[in-house]
Amino acid sequence: MKSTLALIFDRYTLALISTVLLASLLPCRGQAAEVLGVVTNGAIALLFFLHGAKLSREAVIAGLTNWRLHLLVLACTFVLFPLLGFLTQSLATKIVGAQLALGILFLCTLPSTVQSSIAFTSIAHGNVPAAVCAASASSLLGIFVTPLLVGLLMHTGAAAGGASSLGAIKGIVLQLFVPFVLGQMLRPWIGKFIDRHKKVIGLVDRGSILLVVYTAFSEAVVAGLWQQVSLQTLLLLLLLCCVLLAIALLVTSQLGKVFGFPLEDRITILFCGSKKSLASGIPMANVLFAGSAVGAIVLPLMLFHQVQLMVCAVLAQRYARQAAAAVPAGEYT
Repeated sequence: MKSTLALIFDRYTLALISTVLLASLLPCRGQAAEVLGVVTNGAIALLFFLHGAKLSREAVIAGLTNWRLHLLVLACTFVLFPLLGFLTQSLATKIVGAQLALGILFLCTLPSTVQSSIAFTSIAHGNVPAAVCAASASSLLGIFVTPLLVGLLMHTGAAAGGASSLGAIKGIVLQLFVPFVLGQMLRPWIGKFIDRHKKVIGLVDRGSILLVVYTAFSEAVVAGLWQQVSLQTLLLLLLLCCVLLAIALLVTSQLGKVFGFPLEDRITILFCGSKKSLASGIPMANVLFAGSAVGAIVLPLMLFHQVQLMVCAVLAQRYARQAAAAVPAGEYT
């Protein structure tokens, strides 16, 4: 129980909530906001540089052979989710308003998480090498696929005040992909240093996200976000996120059975195919959308992120208990 609670209510979650509260009470304004915007762009580049430097090529190569699993995870991430978002867009707009509904649609276009997908797969005794490969491939492809899906589904330029899809891809390539590739290229020289200082690197990684969250919500608060979003709307938005995650978990769990995957692979499909990346989503939103729109756009993602952590923590512990109970029999279901 203690480990489950630690996964659900970790320090990072509390830090995210505190950052939103700080931005709500003391938003950054004027020239300070402009300076912080420049610093934020640098932090985003650093974040993806570290992602590239941390990614082990050996672990990815070890999982590449399971191509059926990877195709299914990518299909859930970039086909199933966007389809769900598109089909529910009209209903979501009526329930929570147009901008938050766009945030839900943006959430549906994002790649899967990397760290938490692998962590939950490991806890649940799933196929960890395949999870590393599937989550990493999703994150990398998302740099290109997400802005294309945003342009296709959200008509970014007209509806959300963002750039065209081609311009968005260019911005993301320069700010996210180039640092990522540079980190990968330098891994042979800095990889051991990165691995030895994981705690410090993790603080820089998470600190970058907190900085982007503070900048985005400051701008949104100054533009009147909390005058537009009531407590009732927040609760309805949370409900929509719960329903979306429930559908994704149900579909991914059933698809693994339908296609005849062994349990270890089904666990990987469940955790990698049903989750969305806060670490990729917030920087991408910062590139894709105009100033004050970012706060409202990422609000559904932040709620979904917390819900997926809570639910997946419980599921991972359940699979772990099943594995422990089935050891004498040599299998578990």
